[in-house]
Amino acid sequence: MRAGLIIAGIILLAAGIWVTAGNGSYSKTDTVAQLGSAKIEATHDKALPQWLGIAGIVVGGLLLVGGIVSKKR
Repeated sequence: MRAGLIIAGIILLAAGIWVTAGNGSYSKTDTVAQLGSAKIEATHDKALPQWLGIAGIVVGGLLLVGGIVSKKR
């Protein structure tokens, strides 16, 4: 259990830093126009919100500290 908390904390911490640094993005496809069966679509790259990265850093840090501090039962 303890090792799992530490590993999950490190992964979330690293992902949070990656997103906060501006590297996280996703693609979104929108239909611009449609006439019958013909469609014009546009794909946009959108950045992940910075609050998501900050939340990852906080939760990852808490899991990491909890894994290090917790005693084996």
